[in-house]
Amino acid sequence: PPASDGGSSMVIATPPLHGGDTELTLSDVAKAVTAGRCLLFLGAGVHAGPSADKPFSYPTASRPPLGGELAQRLADGCDFRREFPHETPPSLQRVALCYEMKHGRDGLVRCLDEEILRAATPSPLLRALAQLPFPLVVTTNYDRLFEKALQAAGKDPDVSVYDKSDETPPTDYPDPTAARPFLFKIHGDIRQPGSIVITDEDYIHFILRMGKERAVPKTVLYRFSTWPTLFIGYSLLDFNLRVLFRTLRFSVDLAPTSYSIDHRPDPLIVSVWGERDRLVRFIAQDVWAIVPELYQRVTGKPLEP
Repeated sequence: PPASDGGSSMVIATPPLHGGDTELTLSDVAKAVTAGRCLLFLGAGVHAGPSADKPFSYPTASRPPLGGELAQRLADGCDFRREFPHETPPSLQRVALCYEMKHGRDGLVRCLDEEILRAATPSPLLRALAQLPFPLVVTTNYDRLFEKALQAAGKDPDVSVYDKSDETPPTDYPDPTAARPFLFKIHGDIRQPGSIVITDEDYIHFILRMGKERAVPKTVLYRFSTWPTLFIGYSLLDFNLRVLFRTLRFSVDLAPTSYSIDHRPDPLIVSVWGERDRLVRFIAQDVWAIVPELYQRVTGKPLEP
């Protein structure tokens, strides 16, 4: 599949059997968002900074660390490199488990709190997404930056959090609107230590709960099967994300096409998820290029730097 040429033009990695072109793909996404019938799925990559050729600014000091950086910081605090010298680069799930075994769960969450929230602010990109009419948002991020962005946009979100320490299903909000969106934090919230899904053991427990349909509110499951999903801040090369996606789609026969903004989608994943299974259409471009374009199409005005 084609990939971004690094310039200002948009290139859509559309599987040949799936049809469509750049204009049609982005137009489909914009129509669904404008109608308030698109589920936004946010990952940690949404906090990445813009490249030098983009007119936006998001200083490093204002960003929470991404997965690799966070793993390095946790590794520094638990002697991970000395204990496991051959694991390079270190896996965030493994490092987090090592840190938890040395400092306890409270110590792990306290470190995450300090590393994720210290001086972090919503980016222009996140603020733009908060202004768009997404009634339902799912995120694997632990931080509260999107809540802040929604509130700054004059919205009053209903927030529900997966909590592995609670055997009851997460709180459901069945009638979300663009003005009062439903935000589901599927991997927990930094302010609820028992909710965080970060270690290998956390992921195992989470998948077991998913299999029993106790991890996700019914509104999320229903809309996931009836609305297109827009993935931002993820690479489907991430095994955990693919397991989550497959689990959510397990009992759905004819769900709408999903869209993944991924600057460099993996060719093998595109072949399987796009060409063979026709689950996802990949928008192979920098999120800092696509979101401003989507914002202008939906709102009718440019996104100011």
